[in-house]
Parts: sequence; structure tokens; C-alpha cells
Amino acid sequence: MRPGVAPTATVVSLSLLVLGAGQPPPPLPARMADTGGGSQLITAVAPGPGSTSGTVTWWDLRGGRWVAAGSAPARFGAKGLAEGAARRQGTNTTPTGLYGLPYAFGIEAAPRGTAYTYRPVRRNSWWCQDNHSRSYNRWTEPRAADCRAAEAEHLIGYRAQYAHALVVGFNYHRPVRGRGAGIFLHVNGRGATAGCVSVPKDAMRRMLRWADPARDPHLAIGTRGGRTAITRY
Repeated sequence: MRPGVAPTATVVSLSLLVLGAGQPPPPLPARMADTGGGSQLITAVAPGPGSTSGTVTWWDLRGGRWVAAGSAPARFGAKGLAEGAARRQGTNTTPTGLYGLPYAFGIEAAPRGTAYTYRPVRRNSWWCQDNHSRSYNRWTEPRAADCRAAEAEHLIGYRAQYAHALVVGFNYHRPVRGRGAGIFLHVNGRGATAGCVSVPKDAMRRMLRWADPARDPHLAIGTRGGRTAITRY
């Protein structure tokens, strides 16, 4: 081979590499193991498991490609994030994983255009977190007799956080006692959460107007990399 002359195959390969170098990476949902099977998805991503802040993005599947519909800063548990399947109640960690969104609720009226079932919070609305109650990890109105008040959230007492919220299907359909209860996507409070994901109020309202239960939206929670990487879910 003469110096300075590359075979044709090599030239083609190098050209493809140069062309590919400028291409943006696939959108996050396209790199995930599962998106829930619907055509809407919310991703909540933290830099690492010890992080208390990150980003929430909501996505639409259009023509076979995921397109971001909106984004907002997010807050996570005061103790960071933990693998959902191994999380323990009372640890102030946000469970990582892929979850359905059963219904919405709020102290304030649903934003105009909300398609989700939206349950109004009343003075006798509670969320039971009592591991010994038959109402564990369920809305109870009034508070169930076997659910201790000290082991339940009186929803109306969180006027800022629960102005609007979506129930996250973590440990919801077949609850495991001690794993955790009352995980929501809700409006920001004063700081990190007790295990939920929170966003600014305007972002929460935008998501409620955007979310369409007929399109089966899910929420994926995870980190950028490592054992709890969002791409694993």
C-alpha cells in the first residue's frame, strides 16, 4: 500500500464516523429498558442516589419518536433516592423505578383541561401509612378506624404541596408492608421531600393539563448512572 493512500473501505468507515459524531444522542425514553407501553412518559432524574434535586421532563411519543413536551426542576427525598424494590418506609428516600399514575388529587380545583380522574381533598381526607391497617397505602375518607392518626397524612394539612398531585403507583397495587406509602408527584414545599417527587406549582398544573390517561402515562424515577440509573427501568 502506498503511503498516504487508504483503502476504500477505510475511507467509508471514517466518513461514517465523522457523520455520526455530530448526531445528538437518542432522547432519554429511547434509551430506557421500559417506558410502560403508553405514548406519554414523565422522567424524574437525579445526578446520583444522594441527590435531593434534579429534573422532571414530560414526553410524548410522536411518529415513533419521543419528544419532550416540558421540563422543570425537581426535588427528591431528604435522604436521596433508593431502589424501589428494596426501599424501607420512613427512610425519607424517593423510590426509583417505573410506576403507573392511578389518579390525581388536590386541595385546589383541577386545572382547566385536566383529563385525569381528580379527587378533591376534603377536611376528612387522609392517606393511611399504618402498616397494621387494612387501608395501608390508600386514601381513606374519613380516616379508617384501624389507621392511627399518627401513622397517616391528613391531606388538607399540606396546602402548598397538595394543591395538586398525582398518585404514584409505588407499592400501590399489591402493597408490601414496611416498603412505603403515600408517594406522590406534587407541588414543591419548603425543601426536599419525605420521599415524593415535587416540582414548582406551574409545572404541576402544566403536567395535569398535558397528561391523558388514555395514553397510559408512567413516571420513571432514577439517577443518571449506576445501580439506580433511570435507563435500567
